Amino acid sequence: MTVLEVIKRLANEKNVSLAEVERAVGLSNGAITKWAKSSPSSDKLVRIADYFNVSVDYLLGRTDDSTEDKNYFMIQRKAKRMTPEQREKTLRILEATFDDDELWNDD
Repeated sequence: MTVLEVIKRLANEKNVSLAEVERAVGLSNGAITKWAKSSPSSDKLVRIADYFNVSVDYLLGRTDDSTEDKNYFMIQRKAKRMTPEQREKTLRILEATFDDDELWNDD
């Protein structure tokens, strides 16, 4: 499946047109359909992936699991926007939530 086919399917699932996706992510009209003959830049792929809340790897067909990747990348994107204090608070909450989990005991 091509990038264009994946984007069309995601847009269909979300009940939006490609034109609506383009407007939402700041692309020119018809930009996405041009990807049938050319490759989009990484910046454009990131914007599309963020819009659909999937990974770029999912758009590229490198993984079939949009849910796992989506959650991981959503957490990563949110963490980038946090202040250091917010990150520390979030980490403390996660550690308290999973205090008996091996994940937090590898220090």
